[in-house]
Amino acid sequence: MTTQFRDVPAAQRFEQGFTDAQGQTRAVFADYAVQGQTRLILHVEADPALRGGGASGRFMQALAEHARAEGLKLHPVCGYAVAWLKRHPEYGDVMA
Repeated sequence: MTTQFRDVPAAQRFEQGFTDAQGQTRAVFADYAVQGQTRLILHVEADPALRGGGASGRFMQALAEHARAEGLKLHPVCGYAVAWLKRHPEYGDVMA
């Protein structure tokens, strides 16, 4: 099961829940900084129980789709976010 992607502006964090192998909902999140309509993606982290299962990639896809829908631009600082966005040129329109 996956919970809905959400933006938590008060915490400057995007987050989404995914179910691990034991049925527990665990989080993947990205901390960000705001620069106008651009979000600097500072850090992406998945709960250790989710690592290696593709949850972070699904989260990044949801993040890119959210940015597109909201008219936001993403400037990845985190190495994972940089690498993911390079591997997915279909989201080039959301890159700052």
